Amino acid sequence: MSELIKDPVVLFEDNHLIVAVKPANMLVQGDQTGDGDLLTWLKEYVKEKYNKPGEAFIGLVHRMDRPVGGLLAFARTSKAAARLSEQIRVHDLCREYVCVCQGEAPDRFTLHDWLQKDEATNMVKVLPPYLKLQGKEAILHGRCIVHRNGYSLCCIRLETGRAHQIRVQMQHAGFPLWGDARYGNGKRGQQIALWGMRLSLKHPITGERMLFIAPPSETAPWTAFPRELDGLENTWPQIVFE
Repeated sequence: MSELIKDPVVLFEDNHLIVAVKPANMLVQGDQTGDGDLLTWLKEYVKEKYNKPGEAFIGLVHRMDRPVGGLLAFARTSKAAARLSEQIRVHDLCREYVCVCQGEAPDRFTLHDWLQKDEATNMVKVLPPYLKLQGKEAILHGRCIVHRNGYSLCCIRLETGRAHQIRVQMQHAGFPLWGDARYGNGKRGQQIALWGMRLSLKHPITGERMLFIAPPSETAPWTAFPRELDGLENTWPQIVFE
């Protein structure tokens, strides 16, 4: 296994499924930069752990922006990949994030926009309603947990999974994410405050409902909300979206 990449954590694995925590600033899949990525790391991890000949199969079923860290599910067989992809299509694989944004976000909110990505600049924008057919529908649901010092700690549930979706929609709504230099006013050296904290899915073979929780690191700005983040690990299903 590469000595350069030590941060990913595997929370669950069997012959069909792997759930891992992606570190912030790590690619999910390799690109032209040649930087280390989680998909390659997992292939090496499986190959070495189980002494598999050749390249191990790891199916990529959903993604996460490079600056963002948190929970991701991967398939270990093509059958599992197809079933997890179907769960995403019918919203049975649930991805929930925690973020810190500027301003006082509403207690509960739903953002419904149409997004368009400029491949040349890798930037995403919200289209006006009359141009929506040129974009992709994007829906998220949110709940503000607390306001503090001009910022809000929010939980976000994705209904769709578009590139840069949470970052763009929150900025468009007037609540840019802390540390987001691309869509907000994040400063050099700041880490975007967006983290994939909860992942719920059905096991692709047994059908068992599984829930995984991974809180963000104890760094700024998360350290401003220690009590609330601790509470979310136990109370999220009751207070956030139901």
